[in-house]
Amino acid sequence: MGRTVERIQALALVFGAPGLFVVAFLDSSILSLPEIADLLIIWMVVQHKSRLVLYATSATLGSITGCLALYYLGLKGGDAVVRRRFHAASVDRTLAQFRRYGVMAVLIPSLLPPPAPFKIFVLLAGVADVRVGQFVTAIAIGRGVRYFGEGLLGVWYGDRAIMFLQENGTLVSVVVVVILAVAFGVYLLWDKRHAAKQAA
Repeated sequence: MGRTVERIQALALVFGAPGLFVVAFLDSSILSLPEIADLLIIWMVVQHKSRLVLYATSATLGSITGCLALYYLGLKGGDAVVRRRFHAASVDRTLAQFRRYGVMAVLIPSLLPPPAPFKIFVLLAGVADVRVGQFVTAIAIGRGVRYFGEGLLGVWYGDRAIMFLQENGTLVSVVVVVILAVAFGVYLLWDKRHAAKQAA
Protein backbone atom coordinates (compact mmCIF):
# COMPACT_ATOMS: atom_id res chain seq x y z
CA MET A 1 0.00 0.00 0.00
CA GLY A 2 2.91 2.34 0.78
CA ARG A 3 4.28 2.06 -2.77
CA THR A 4 0.80 2.62 -4.20
CA VAL A 5 0.43 5.85 -2.22
CA GLU A 6 3.88 6.99 -3.34
CA ARG A 7 2.99 6.35 -6.98
CA ILE A 8 -0.32 8.21 -6.66
CA GLN A 9 1.48 11.13 -5.04
CA ALA A 10 4.15 11.18 -7.78
CA LEU A 11 1.52 11.08 -10.53
CA ALA A 12 -0.43 13.91 -8.87
CA LEU A 13 2.69 16.06 -8.85
CA VAL A 14 3.28 15.31 -12.55
CA PHE A 15 -0.30 16.06 -13.63
CA GLY A 16 -0.85 19.09 -11.40
CA ALA A 17 -4.46 20.14 -10.77
CA PRO A 18 -6.03 17.09 -12.51
CA GLY A 19 -3.78 14.82 -10.45
CA LEU A 20 -4.87 16.60 -7.28
CA PHE A 21 -8.51 16.10 -8.31
CA VAL A 22 -7.91 12.35 -8.69
CA VAL A 23 -6.13 12.06 -5.31
CA ALA A 24 -8.96 13.91 -3.54
CA PHE A 25 -11.54 11.76 -5.33
CA LEU A 26 -9.84 8.50 -4.35
CA ASP A 27 -9.32 9.64 -0.75
CA SER A 28 -12.98 10.58 -0.40
CA SER A 29 -14.33 7.39 -1.99
CA ILE A 30 -12.66 4.00 -2.38
CA LEU A 31 -9.19 4.50 -0.90
CA SER A 32 -7.75 5.94 2.28
CA LEU A 33 -4.93 8.40 1.57
CA PRO A 34 -4.68 10.30 4.86
CA GLU A 35 -3.21 13.80 4.50
CA ILE A 36 -1.88 13.15 0.97
CA ALA A 37 -4.19 15.73 -0.65
CA ASP A 38 -3.49 18.19 2.18
CA LEU A 39 0.28 17.91 1.83
CA LEU A 40 0.10 18.01 -1.97
CA ILE A 41 -1.87 21.25 -1.93
CA ILE A 42 0.66 22.96 0.32
CA TRP A 43 3.65 21.68 -1.64
CA MET A 44 2.13 22.56 -5.03
CA VAL A 45 1.07 26.03 -3.89
CA VAL A 46 4.55 26.68 -2.51
CA GLN A 47 5.91 25.92 -6.02
CA HIS A 48 3.25 27.99 -7.83
CA LYS A 49 1.58 30.50 -5.50
CA SER A 50 -0.49 32.01 -8.31
CA ARG A 51 -2.30 28.66 -8.73
CA LEU A 52 -3.72 28.53 -5.20
CA VAL A 53 -7.33 28.88 -6.38
CA LEU A 54 -6.84 26.28 -9.12
CA TYR A 55 -5.30 23.69 -6.80
CA ALA A 56 -7.72 24.22 -3.90
CA THR A 57 -10.71 24.15 -6.25
CA SER A 58 -9.47 20.95 -7.93
CA ALA A 59 -9.05 19.21 -4.58
CA THR A 60 -12.46 20.42 -3.38
CA LEU A 61 -14.22 19.23 -6.55
CA GLY A 62 -12.40 15.90 -6.38
CA SER A 63 -13.51 15.42 -2.79
CA ILE A 64 -17.11 16.37 -3.62
CA THR A 65 -17.17 13.85 -6.48
CA GLY A 66 -15.68 11.09 -4.32
CA CYS A 67 -18.12 11.80 -1.51
CA LEU A 68 -21.02 11.70 -3.95
CA ALA A 69 -19.94 8.20 -5.01
CA LEU A 70 -20.10 7.06 -1.37
CA TYR A 71 -23.34 8.98 -0.81
CA TYR A 72 -25.08 7.17 -3.69
CA LEU A 73 -23.68 3.86 -2.47
CA GLY A 74 -25.36 4.55 0.88
CA LEU A 75 -28.54 5.71 -0.85
CA LYS A 76 -28.85 2.57 -2.98
CA GLY A 77 -27.86 -0.17 -0.55
CA GLY A 78 -26.13 1.22 2.50
CA ASP A 79 -29.05 0.68 4.86
CA ALA A 80 -28.69 -3.09 4.81
CA VAL A 81 -24.91 -2.86 5.32
CA VAL A 82 -25.23 -0.50 8.28
CA ARG A 83 -27.95 -2.59 9.94
CA ARG A 84 -25.81 -5.72 9.68
CA ARG A 85 -23.00 -4.03 11.61
CA PHE A 86 -24.93 -1.99 14.18
CA HIS A 87 -27.97 -2.44 16.43
CA ALA A 88 -31.21 -1.50 14.66
CA ALA A 89 -32.35 0.94 17.37
CA SER A 90 -29.00 2.79 17.24
CA VAL A 91 -29.19 2.98 13.46
CA ASP A 92 -32.73 4.38 13.59
CA ARG A 93 -31.74 7.07 16.12
CA THR A 94 -28.66 8.02 14.11
CA LEU A 95 -30.58 8.25 10.85
CA ALA A 96 -33.25 10.39 12.51
CA GLN A 97 -30.54 12.84 13.60
CA PHE A 98 -29.07 12.84 10.10
CA ARG A 99 -32.44 13.63 8.58
CA ARG A 100 -32.84 16.52 10.99
CA TYR A 101 -29.26 17.91 11.07
CA GLY A 102 -27.75 16.27 7.98
CA VAL A 103 -25.78 19.30 6.81
CA MET A 104 -23.91 19.79 10.08
CA ALA A 105 -23.45 16.04 10.52
CA VAL A 106 -21.42 16.06 7.30
CA LEU A 107 -19.91 19.55 7.46
CA ILE A 108 -18.17 19.15 10.82
CA PRO A 109 -16.41 15.82 10.05
CA SER A 110 -15.31 17.19 6.65
CA LEU A 111 -13.19 19.78 8.46
CA LEU A 112 -11.43 17.39 10.81
CA PRO A 113 -7.98 16.02 9.94
CA PRO A 114 -7.13 12.29 9.95
CA PRO A 115 -7.58 10.00 11.77
CA ALA A 116 -11.02 11.49 12.55
CA PRO A 117 -13.71 9.37 10.81
CA PHE A 118 -15.38 10.95 7.81
CA LYS A 119 -16.50 8.34 5.28
CA ILE A 120 -19.02 6.75 7.65
CA PHE A 121 -20.79 10.13 7.92
CA VAL A 122 -20.87 10.42 4.13
CA LEU A 123 -22.30 6.90 3.82
CA LEU A 124 -24.92 7.59 6.51
CA ALA A 125 -25.96 10.78 4.75
CA GLY A 126 -26.85 8.64 1.75
CA VAL A 127 -28.66 6.07 3.88
CA ALA A 128 -30.64 8.85 5.55
CA ASP A 129 -31.44 10.31 2.11
CA VAL A 130 -30.15 13.76 3.04
CA ARG A 131 -31.04 16.08 0.17
CA VAL A 132 -28.22 15.96 -2.37
CA GLY A 133 -28.07 19.76 -2.66
CA GLN A 134 -27.58 20.13 1.08
CA PHE A 135 -25.02 17.32 1.07
CA VAL A 136 -22.95 18.87 -1.72
CA THR A 137 -23.12 22.29 -0.07
CA ALA A 138 -21.85 20.86 3.24
CA ILE A 139 -18.95 19.03 1.56
CA ALA A 140 -18.08 22.06 -0.55
CA ILE A 141 -17.95 24.34 2.49
CA GLY A 142 -16.05 21.90 4.69
CA ARG A 143 -13.48 20.78 2.14
CA GLY A 144 -13.26 24.24 0.59
CA VAL A 145 -12.39 25.85 3.92
CA ARG A 146 -9.85 23.11 4.60
CA TYR A 147 -8.09 23.11 1.22
CA PHE A 148 -8.12 26.89 0.66
CA GLY A 149 -6.84 27.33 4.21
CA GLU A 150 -3.98 24.96 3.52
CA GLY A 151 -3.22 26.77 0.27
CA LEU A 152 -3.02 30.06 2.16
CA LEU A 153 -0.60 28.44 4.61
CA GLY A 154 1.57 27.54 1.63
CA VAL A 155 1.52 31.16 0.46
CA TRP A 156 2.22 32.62 3.90
CA TYR A 157 4.71 30.13 5.31
CA GLY A 158 6.25 28.45 2.25
CA ASP A 159 7.98 25.17 3.03
CA ARG A 160 7.37 25.70 6.77
CA ALA A 161 3.62 25.35 6.17
CA ILE A 162 3.81 21.55 6.22
CA MET A 163 5.46 21.62 9.65
CA PHE A 164 2.88 24.18 10.83
CA LEU A 165 0.04 21.94 9.63
CA GLN A 166 1.49 18.88 11.34
CA GLU A 167 1.99 20.74 14.61
CA ASN A 168 -1.22 22.82 14.68
CA GLY A 169 -3.64 21.27 12.17
CA THR A 170 -5.72 19.45 14.77
CA LEU A 171 -5.99 22.50 17.01
CA VAL A 172 -7.07 24.75 14.15
CA SER A 173 -9.66 22.20 12.99
CA VAL A 174 -11.07 21.83 16.50
CA VAL A 175 -11.37 25.62 16.88
CA VAL A 176 -13.25 25.87 13.57
CA VAL A 177 -15.55 22.99 14.56
CA VAL A 178 -16.29 24.58 17.95
CA ILE A 179 -17.18 27.88 16.24
CA LEU A 180 -19.49 26.03 13.82
CA ALA A 181 -21.09 24.05 16.64
CA VAL A 182 -21.76 27.21 18.65
CA ALA A 183 -23.21 28.95 15.60
CA PHE A 184 -25.41 25.91 14.90
CA GLY A 185 -26.57 25.86 18.53
CA VAL A 186 -27.53 29.53 18.30
CA TYR A 187 -29.42 28.82 15.08
CA LEU A 188 -31.33 25.92 16.65
CA LEU A 189 -32.27 28.10 19.63
CA TRP A 190 -33.48 30.87 17.33
CA ASP A 191 -35.39 28.39 15.16
CA LYS A 192 -37.09 26.88 18.22
CA ARG A 193 -38.18 30.29 19.52
CA HIS A 194 -39.33 31.35 16.06
CA ALA A 195 -41.45 28.19 15.75
CA ALA A 196 -42.92 28.77 19.22
CA LYS A 197 -43.91 32.35 18.30
CA GLN A 198 -45.58 31.17 15.12
CA ALA A 199 -47.46 28.45 17.01
CA ALA A 200 -48.66 31.06 19.53
